[in-house]
Amino acid sequence: MPRVPCALTTALMTAIADRPTALVASPTEAGLAAEALLRARYHFVPLGEAEQIVALGGDGFLLQTMHEMLAAGRLLPVFGMNRGTVGFLMNEWRLDGLEERLNRARAFTVAPLAMEAETVEGKTVRHPAINEVSLLRETRQAAWIEISVNGRVVLGQLICDGVLVATPAGSTAYNLSAQGPILPLGSNLMALTPISPFRPRRWRGALIPDDLTVLLRVLDPMKRPVSAVADQHEVRDVAAVRICIDRSLGITLLFDPEHALDERITLEQFAT
Repeated sequence: MPRVPCALTTALMTAIADRPTALVASPTEAGLAAEALLRARYHFVPLGEAEQIVALGGDGFLLQTMHEMLAAGRLLPVFGMNRGTVGFLMNEWRLDGLEERLNRARAFTVAPLAMEAETVEGKTVRHPAINEVSLLRETRQAAWIEISVNGRVVLGQLICDGVLVATPAGSTAYNLSAQGPILPLGSNLMALTPISPFRPRRWRGALIPDDLTVLLRVLDPMKRPVSAVADQHEVRDVAAVRICIDRSLGITLLFDPEHALDERITLEQFAT
């Protein structure tokens, strides 16, 4: 894959009155209740007429919304409000002052990973990932994985439950649970993190410049089958997976200035 230029920009968005806004909600009790309250208070347009989106739900619903935009080829700024559980990528739920919040919001454009997975049957599957691409063993057999960076083998055999590549925006999700590093936005890095590594036992992963390509090749994929997961999209029985940043698909997330994504990621390093 070709090397690609850097990824992340920041800007202020205009007022809701200048940007027709659509409203989408998770089909949960909390999401639907919040949607009813907002529709009674504010004017929203159909999604096809919108220039920005308010999304009600949790982090999973926000990822789903962004993937639907990627699939449709229409990338709109998204202001999420938390009606889920953790809501790391979401703003606080409040009914009042939505127009002012959208007017003052800080915008962060994040570039997703591009996954190109080749299956043992020779099929090629491409899919974007906003948080991470994970390779996971499918059976009780440990996975054997060779790791290359820009065509050079850097680890001949990783014996593990799996391995993942995470973006800065996704570094506080599965990557953090696997004891990977938290990456500040704008760091121009990807986290390469093993999942339950057995050999090399002391290897804890690596930081990879985000203009490079990572190739994960499955050793003995018939005896030790491995699946690849790009966020929520799974490909079974992979033989090799290429991963790089795709800056042609930048997605803009909107945040209240007092609780913006870059500050959340920084403070997460001090969480106890």
